[in-house]
Amino acid sequence: MNIAQVSQKFGVTSETLRYWERLGLLPQIPRNESGYRTYGELEMNWVFFVKVMRNAGMSIESLIEFINLYRQQTDSRAAQKELLIEQRDKLVAQQQEIAKTLNYLDFKIDHFEEHVLTYENEKLSYDQPTAFDQAAKTASERD
Repeated sequence: MNIAQVSQKFGVTSETLRYWERLGLLPQIPRNESGYRTYGELEMNWVFFVKVMRNAGMSIESLIEFINLYRQQTDSRAAQKELLIEQRDKLVAQQQEIAKTLNYLDFKIDHFEEHVLTYENEKLSYDQPTAFDQAAKTASERD
């Protein structure tokens, strides 16, 4: 596939793909006889991985670290796994904050006609445990 096709397939711009390649997040993309990038399955797997990790909020710096560890000849699997666990933990924390915020918005919507609520009632609605909190607790106990 050429860069335009890969760009369309993964919903990232051609400029982003070139940037990721320059940073070393993608392997060197092979070129055809005309000098155009030709993405094969391996390269597209890397595009998919980088896109998912960026969507997960992983920083470019952490991605570079992960990929450098991956490319080392030594056993770096534990360090790689730790980077993924750290990112997952950050996402879980974000998800918990989003769940709390959604509960708060639901409370505000459900009590909208009452117009003005006291701070303590609003804070209580924000701090109420959610179904997600229990699922996250179970997941962290599993780790």
